[in-house]
Amino acid sequence: MLFSILVANYNNGHFFIDCYNSILSQSYSNWEVVLVDDGSNDDSTTVIKDIIGNDDRFRFYENTENKGCGFTKARCAQLANGKIMGFLDPDDCLYPEALTTMVEAFNKNRSASIITSNYEFVNLHMICLSKGSNAGPIPKGKSYLIYGKGALTAFACFTKKAYDKSEGINPVMKRAVDQDLYYKMEEQGEHFFLNKVLYKYRVNKNSISQNNNIWKAEYWHFYAQMNAFKRRNTNDLSIANFSKDHIKKHQVDYYLKRFEKLKFSKKRNSKYYFLCRSFMIKPFYRFRFKIKSFVLVILNRI
Repeated sequence: MLFSILVANYNNGHFFIDCYNSILSQSYSNWEVVLVDDGSNDDSTTVIKDIIGNDDRFRFYENTENKGCGFTKARCAQLANGKIMGFLDPDDCLYPEALTTMVEAFNKNRSASIITSNYEFVNLHMICLSKGSNAGPIPKGKSYLIYGKGALTAFACFTKKAYDKSEGINPVMKRAVDQDLYYKMEEQGEHFFLNKVLYKYRVNKNSISQNNNIWKAEYWHFYAQMNAFKRRNTNDLSIANFSKDHIKKHQVDYYLKRFEKLKFSKKRNSKYYFLCRSFMIKPFYRFRFKIKSFVLVILNRI
């Protein structure tokens, strides 16, 4: 069974040698690597090409310009031939038994659309800092969408059959791409969790998940959740979903958090927008807070 290792790179070529060596060290030999560079503006492409050489198990592609995480990961998945796929960041590594463990798990759990495992944080020199704290199974009767808590994480693998039945990775998304994919995969079949550490997650300040602009991450996570709610509600999918009342409260909380972040700024139009949106969605939820904030905005005190 062919396993497709999917690598989306942007300016991380100088870390790729560790990733590459971990792939070559896999106990499972029937694999391919689909590697897409997202218009890196450093020497990543040269470094990666030199590392992989003429090994035809590695297929290297380049975007003509920087397209973002969603576009690049979607392209990785589209180009893959394997029956099982899993993303590996170019600055991270797999344990030698990672692919073997996943293939055996899928063979044992035929109804699985996605199988996740545990991971550990490592420093720039691949020395373990700590074990991942959130990875785990989803409680019975719940879903990743409503349970969350980071339970689905690296090393996350999914079947091509399930992926092709779904909408696939949204190419417009810049962040929360993995979360959006996990929502879609759990809609196509069962999720299984392997309590084994298979993945080394390097703590790297250039990683998209380590970026300081938290509001971009908040926005795209919110975007993925809203789309999952709408998709499950519209298609009447038999998987746990937010209630309509809960999603309205969730929207209000999101807009009020955005308002709070901006309330001392000079961006008056943005402040009005987020505050007014919170009123329109659910007028009486957090009513006193909204009224007080609105009065203060009118009086120009925030």
